[in-house]
Amino acid sequence: MPMYLCPQDGTRAAITDLTWCCPVCRGPWDLDFEPRRSPAGLSLNSLTGRVNSLWRYEEVLPLSSPAVSLGEGRTPLVPLTDTVSAKLDFLMPTLSFKDRGAVMLAELARRLNPARVVADSSGNAGTAVAAYCARASLPCTVYVPEGTSAKKTEQIRAHGARLKTVPGDREAAALAARAVADEPGTFYASHVFNPYFLHGTKTYVYELWEDLGGRLPDAIAVPVGNGTLLLGAALATAELHALGLIERRPALIAVQAEAVSPLASAFHAGARELPAASTDTAPTDAALTLAEGIAIPRPPRARQILAAVRASGGTFLTVSEDRIREAQLDLAARGFYVETTGVACWAAVGGWTDRSVVVPLCGAGLKTGLAAPRE
Repeated sequence: MPMYLCPQDGTRAAITDLTWCCPVCRGPWDLDFEPRRSPAGLSLNSLTGRVNSLWRYEEVLPLSSPAVSLGEGRTPLVPLTDTVSAKLDFLMPTLSFKDRGAVMLAELARRLNPARVVADSSGNAGTAVAAYCARASLPCTVYVPEGTSAKKTEQIRAHGARLKTVPGDREAAALAARAVADEPGTFYASHVFNPYFLHGTKTYVYELWEDLGGRLPDAIAVPVGNGTLLLGAALATAELHALGLIERRPALIAVQAEAVSPLASAFHAGARELPAASTDTAPTDAALTLAEGIAIPRPPRARQILAAVRASGGTFLTVSEDRIREAQLDLAARGFYVETTGVACWAAVGGWTDRSVVVPLCGAGLKTGLAAPRE
């Protein structure tokens, strides 16, 4: 059975312990897990006739035979230009890519049968966890910061979850959830701290590999706040390479908003991690950027994110608020109505012509609405 493993100090814990973080350093867990090597092996031919969801990649998932699936995964890949294609992850059951990881968390929670599930989110992860907990008949409470999109909070409530609105920013909501995460019988469905979420998001790249006939593009661009899609992509490319299914790994292009770009600043300064937090530093206001879903001032997996981008030969790019507005309208004119966080990658790499790249359209525009023009 897989075990939790701390990437910082090597501490281990059983999955059944309901331990949401390393007890020594209080950092996020990784998962000690290797894809199963079946006699036939994972191949394009082996996928014929399998279930048409992300669960078709059963050899590489730490859970199998789910009871809570809503048919998530297998989203379309559509060309936008001769070199840039978009993966339409806003066509998930809860209208965002977070379903990939949330289904893994809910399935794990169902098997552990906790008294309660708690989560924190700026919106999309919360709606996904609420939906899959509803599917699993698990009581769920979601903590969100004040100012979260009313359409997202409405969706959380519709799935039967208790909604806790926390004064302050995204970090304040996370701290409120973590304050109750250690209570007995509590499963903390954290898309940041629990590595099962990353093993769900990695299916994004397995689908690219399958859709592109057993290869990957030159680069994979992803919006980065807490880095869950990027780290899932890094997991998948490493696994595909180790299994001999790709000859080279694509560059990972991490995209942040200029207004909230702590990782981009650290990367271009050559740092391995974010600078130490200062007590004099005010919390970052997500209202500074339209890309609210990636307005994360201090992601807990910052060191891993920076290392993954460097190891891939990739880089960090940032986009202005004007470019985000323009990109949302441009995609809408092409037929895709995407929320503002989900257009960041198109804003960053839409003009590329020298190499192939895939961007994720992560969340539906109906979740946040159209960005208002600058006054």
